[in-house]
Amino acid sequence: MSIHLLPPDVADKIAAGEVVERPASVVKELVENSLDAGATDIRVEIAGGGKRLIRVIDNGCGIPAAEAPLAFQRHATSKIRSADELEHIATLGFRGEALAAISAVSKTTLITRTADEPVGIELKLEGSRIIGQRAIGAPPGVSLTVEHLFWNTPARKKFLRTDATESGHISRIVTRYALAYPEVRFSYVSQGRLVFQTPGDGQRLAALIKVYGAEIAGQMLPVAEVDDPIAPDIRVSGFVSEPTLHRGNRSYIELFVNRRYIQDRNLTYAVIQAYHTLLMTGRYPVAVLFIEMPPEMVDVNVHPTKAEVRFREASVAFRAVQRAVHRALQGQAPMTRELQTSGTSDDHRSQWAARRQSLVDAGRAASAPGQLAMDLYRQGAHPPAAETPLAGRDDVSAPQRPAGPLSQDDRLPPLRPVGQIAATYLIAEGPDGMYLIDQHAAHERILYEKMMKAEQQPIARQQLLQPIAIELGGQLAGLIAEHLEALNRSGFEIEPFGEGSYLLRAVPAFMGAQDPQRLLEEVALGLAERTDLVGKAREEAMITMICKRLAIKGGQALSVAEQRELLRQLEQCDNPRSCPHGRPTMLHLSAAALEKQFGRLGA
Repeated sequence: MSIHLLPPDVADKIAAGEVVERPASVVKELVENSLDAGATDIRVEIAGGGKRLIRVIDNGCGIPAAEAPLAFQRHATSKIRSADELEHIATLGFRGEALAAISAVSKTTLITRTADEPVGIELKLEGSRIIGQRAIGAPPGVSLTVEHLFWNTPARKKFLRTDATESGHISRIVTRYALAYPEVRFSYVSQGRLVFQTPGDGQRLAALIKVYGAEIAGQMLPVAEVDDPIAPDIRVSGFVSEPTLHRGNRSYIELFVNRRYIQDRNLTYAVIQAYHTLLMTGRYPVAVLFIEMPPEMVDVNVHPTKAEVRFREASVAFRAVQRAVHRALQGQAPMTRELQTSGTSDDHRSQWAARRQSLVDAGRAASAPGQLAMDLYRQGAHPPAAETPLAGRDDVSAPQRPAGPLSQDDRLPPLRPVGQIAATYLIAEGPDGMYLIDQHAAHERILYEKMMKAEQQPIARQQLLQPIAIELGGQLAGLIAEHLEALNRSGFEIEPFGEGSYLLRAVPAFMGAQDPQRLLEEVALGLAERTDLVGKAREEAMITMICKRLAIKGGQALSVAEQRELLRQLEQCDNPRSCPHGRPTMLHLSAAALEKQFGRLGA
């Protein structure tokens, strides 16, 4: 076949397919144009899921009447003038393709007026051709109506989804820009019904409440914008969910770079990684993060939809996001909001502290601490008084918090052990109801935090009477060698002993009767399977494996003293709600819920 030029209308339709994939693509391009025009009020109206009608109205600067026809020409734009400006793009749009692409596959009507013109102009287009033009009275700004999308490309129209599906995609576009531009008032109308509207008062939290609702917004933690020496040119702010709020997929992680919504797997993983050990496997947080950086550090000219970007220093951006989310999670008390109810005041918590102490004192005589209590005590933050062993001493109590009202920053309230179910779950009483604690998951969390803080608080060791020679073989021994320093910080004392062998001289004091060789073999095998992890993440995975092996098992009966000691150490954890694998350590049933179940409300 001979080479020939495509007719202009065919070329326009092909090019339009890169920009206009579905009705939501049209809304995105028009909203971005409105924002670039300085609009402070944007109204989006749709009918038939956007397939029949899309109308975007704004109060921006408008288009001069003389330039209105030119706006629908391909590569016509007011955003840039030279290739040099591509290095520091500060606007959402810049390609000059949106209006040309939209008009090529729809019936389009433009009404616009600038503030310094007495009247506006109306243009009607079908398939990129202007079929009507007239002067018209209009307020300053732009009203652009797109009807019968893909009317001249039926093959594309067949691939559109139901009206409800397409409306959902449009809603997500509008809500994303409402979050990115809280100073702009957004209104979204579907089938003549106002679905969504923001106040446009500049408060990002107000926009968050409008988008997600007060209940979800109330479980979001603010990400403060701080100076990070690792990424001095990058600012990260926004909101991330508490570990109690999670979803089944990553789609609830919204990322914006210089207020442009983007999709970036690397930064999404940075957010997920910041929740390491706080969420169960397969669960993901809710996040809305705004990343600000100099325009020259990010290339937005990657794809016609502008949803993909390329960072000049991707690793720096990754660390900046991960550190910002981690700071937000560490700086907040995840238990606080759940435990604060209308019936729980400082006085009530103070009374509970006194009552709990009296109950603990009364129960000491009924419980004889055993070997497990001694092992648990060795893990605690406070040494035994006068170096007296815990076992066999009824006058030695678990470490207590200072007397007086508890601060609202406590991650876990003081709990009183009540009993044990199936030798697996502890029953405890707190200031506002009952708690069920998974003893294995709770002990895993305790051990994990002790080992992760080993550099600041060395872990007590138990010297062996005779060193144990451990044969691991070359591959597994190599993995242990890579993490030998971390293992020694975790309470072990291991030294090389020939090729593929190590000499074990000490183990963590709380290791009990565990087989150290079996433990190290399991750790090495686990590391061999996790080749996708590197650096700190690999070390954390190793510590998680050790904790799983050494933690109290389900089915192990505990005395009251052992239960009490386990709860005290869980109270001291930074993240007591989940084990290192992300499983919950506890369930909470409030006093109000108990009253409701027993029909005592109003009694």
